[in-house]
Amino acid sequence: MKIITLGEIMLRLSSPERTRFVQCDSFDVCYGGGEANVAVSLANYGHDAYFVTKLPTHEIGQSAVNALRKYGVHTDYIVRGGERIGIYYLESGASMRPSKVIYDRADSAIAKADVGEFDFDAIMEGADWFHFSGITPAISEKAAELTKEACKAAKRHHVKVSCDLNYRKKLWTPEQAQKVMKDLMQYVDICIGNEEDAELCLGFKPEGTDVASGKLDLEGYKKIFAQMKEAFGFEKVCTTLRESHSASHNGWSALIYDGNEFYQSKHYDINPIVDRVGGGDSFSGGLIHGLLTMKTQSEALEFAVAASALKHTIPGDFNLVSESEVLTLANGDASGRVQR
Repeated sequence: MKIITLGEIMLRLSSPERTRFVQCDSFDVCYGGGEANVAVSLANYGHDAYFVTKLPTHEIGQSAVNALRKYGVHTDYIVRGGERIGIYYLESGASMRPSKVIYDRADSAIAKADVGEFDFDAIMEGADWFHFSGITPAISEKAAELTKEACKAAKRHHVKVSCDLNYRKKLWTPEQAQKVMKDLMQYVDICIGNEEDAELCLGFKPEGTDVASGKLDLEGYKKIFAQMKEAFGFEKVCTTLRESHSASHNGWSALIYDGNEFYQSKHYDINPIVDRVGGGDSFSGGLIHGLLTMKTQSEALEFAVAASALKHTIPGDFNLVSESEVLTLANGDASGRVQR
């Protein structure tokens, strides 16, 4: 399948070995970003995954392009220009100490890109799926305009559209998010997001649920899923359920609803977590692959949850697993035995 994602890929600078920022004399370097992470997952599953963005012509911009190419992502639609690539600093937490992210992404190339630099009709020609997240329109007004034009082109070409709501409080307020995201939902077929995203981006909150404590009211989720479907016309609504016992230990599962079947996946106890950044993106990539290739939405959801559970064991933003590895876990083999 030809799958398009649009967003910002950033230079990630991580404190090594879970040290604090103030201890660091050096940083570990890699690249990542919501929709880029999704593209890498889909390329690993055998799809023709294309990532759309704008990056500077200098060597750091080229290094970001090379990071995508390394894992099979097509970079044909990346526009070159602008002054800088976005950066984020990651301090990985442990036990009761949470991870921290500091952004240095203002005025990045994609944040200042103009709609006229992209031929979205050509990009969407022959595509099967388009994916974006709530992070991209939060970057800047221009990035929000880019996202909307991409969605319009996707609909003109009868392309399925998914969105991971992905609210980021360091980028905008709930009022700003709802103004933009509610407008974009008219183009979305598959809506993905956790309970916080749904509340802050769209104004829907499940009652009687506290994922930090592990308290889940599934009827509350089903009720707001139905309300979201009615309000925006979604085909399916999905949410991940993260129980944060500590920075090193999470419970992980998900829900999906299509107006008829309301399905909850199996539960994974992830302990210890190696790197949780990109966990939601790996879920989106797994879900897209599952919905495109599997017979039922329950099979697709189980694939997505297993894929994202595995991502928590891999350093960096990208989920570097194959379809067969995900299926092994989804089918019940979580032993971790050496494969010889």
